[in-house]
Amino acid sequence: MVSNIHLDGSIKDFKIMKLYTFQGLRRVEVEEAEAGDIVAIAGNGEFNVGETFCEKGQNIILPPLRVDEPTLQMEFGTNSSPLRGQDGKYVTARVIEERLFAETQRDVSLRYTRLPNSETWMVSGRGELHLGVLIETMRREGYELEVSKPHVIVKEIGGVKCEPYEDLQIDVPTEYVGDIMETLGNRGAIMLDMSEANNNTRITYVIPSRGLLGFVSSFLTLTHGYGIINHTFKEYRPLYSHSVGERNLGVLISSDKGDATPYSIEKIEGHGTMFIAPGTTCYEGMIVGEHRYPSDLVVNVTAAKPMTNVRSSTKDQTVVLKAPRKMTLEACLDYINSDELVEITPSTFRMRKKILPTAERKKWEAKQKNLEEN
Repeated sequence: MVSNIHLDGSIKDFKIMKLYTFQGLRRVEVEEAEAGDIVAIAGNGEFNVGETFCEKGQNIILPPLRVDEPTLQMEFGTNSSPLRGQDGKYVTARVIEERLFAETQRDVSLRYTRLPNSETWMVSGRGELHLGVLIETMRREGYELEVSKPHVIVKEIGGVKCEPYEDLQIDVPTEYVGDIMETLGNRGAIMLDMSEANNNTRITYVIPSRGLLGFVSSFLTLTHGYGIINHTFKEYRPLYSHSVGERNLGVLISSDKGDATPYSIEKIEGHGTMFIAPGTTCYEGMIVGEHRYPSDLVVNVTAAKPMTNVRSSTKDQTVVLKAPRKMTLEACLDYINSDELVEITPSTFRMRKKILPTAERKKWEAKQKNLEEN
């Protein structure tokens, strides 16, 4: 029996049922442990990170550990697409909430709250990678869900709205420095230092955390894969006034449900870059490609070639299509805008608009435009 000193100063008896140490990757049950050992315990009480266990009567509390608070959050929801339930093993709100609760029991930096009257949860973490790992783990376990674009957590400090900032260090070949500086300048980054050696340049910045949302994909493209990027949380500062982190180009949106055909894709390729191949199952509101211009474009990727009784000498020629752009889960999370979602299933992921019906989406966009103008 030992004493458990809680963070609020209260003291309770705690009976250790089992004590474990670790040998490599194996957990080994032992009778005692010495100072410096990493141990796991099982007992008859509950405790939190930073609390002290000590011999009864020796109630000396240790300084609590500092656990960094989440700086980024995104919405997790049950899959609401027309293809829901066709792939995943766990699709209901109950099992998704149970999974999120189980994750918070072993990840002290993760938090979630359920939004009222919905099957959606606001999940907070310490960055895109932190939340991305959770999403990928759930996908591999058989869960179906949909997630929104990540956004930073804004705090009010001293009556002023503040957002997280990060220290950013970039190492790139010197020939790509101009493009990197222009891109980061548009994202609110402030350059602190730049040095060059052996045709490589190191640049350090301070940047709003939301300026890094979606930047990794652009960074890899701008540097052709030769760049190195590191960033760490610095502090909260007054809210940066400009909008950053949104995609500049529009998307190609499917207008119908069905399988994509080579005939349709061939006609649409001139409008931009496709994300799908022939035979891909699509639905209305699903994002199938990237538009060449800033505006979105609704297209029909499921139309079949009309049948006629006119013979053609070229009828047996094969349609040659460009290879679609392959989008990883991380690339999808970086790519989407605030009015879009990523649908995630065990075998695939799709990008889509939050509002699927084209008519309803256009009404919503017109309403948002009027609000901005007024």
